[in-house]
Amino acid sequence: MIFDIVQLPLGQLQTNCYLVIDKKSSKAIIIDPGDDADYVERIIADKNCKPLQIVATHGHFDHILAVTELKLAYKIPFLINKKDEFLVGRMQDSAIHFLGINVDPPPSIDGFITQKEITVGGNKLQVIETPGHTPGSICLYSKVDEVLIAGDLIFADGGVGRTDFSYSNHEQLKDSLTKILKLPPETKIFPGHGQATTVGHESQFHQQIS
Repeated sequence: MIFDIVQLPLGQLQTNCYLVIDKKSSKAIIIDPGDDADYVERIIADKNCKPLQIVATHGHFDHILAVTELKLAYKIPFLINKKDEFLVGRMQDSAIHFLGINVDPPPSIDGFITQKEITVGGNKLQVIETPGHTPGSICLYSKVDEVLIAGDLIFADGGVGRTDFSYSNHEQLKDSLTKILKLPPETKIFPGHGQATTVGHESQFHQQIS
């Protein structure tokens, strides 16, 4: 394994934040820091790793609430697919609507994910565009380690991301699932909520599209 992947369920919605740490260099990226920045910082200190950037799999508020604090703590940039920029701007309204809480203004976006790979130390994660749940949803894949950070595309035991939002697209979600389920069956899926699973296990629930 070239990466150490640390799963941190955060906030009221137990959104999974992931630290992806290059074992050789101890450099890391922070994926979907949904809340509890202080806790994330403690784990980073425990792991003695060096964060390079923050990446969101998509723009929903529960995946980005801790971005600003972590940006300031480590002086690192925040990246997202440009197609989800509008969702970042809605962070405060969404937090009130779904959780009834007031939160700080949305984080500033430092760059958009346009490249096909994200470098972590001496290794890379492949960026796979997986729209449907949101227009700009992405997954991050390591072929070497056979792991996929899936955001809210797919969940354990047959779950998939919601497509009842005005900007969602059910047909795009099906196409994205088809793409992911073509990965090797042993590929471990780390979802945006809940426990990890595998491509092989999830394929049985999506036989009509796989």
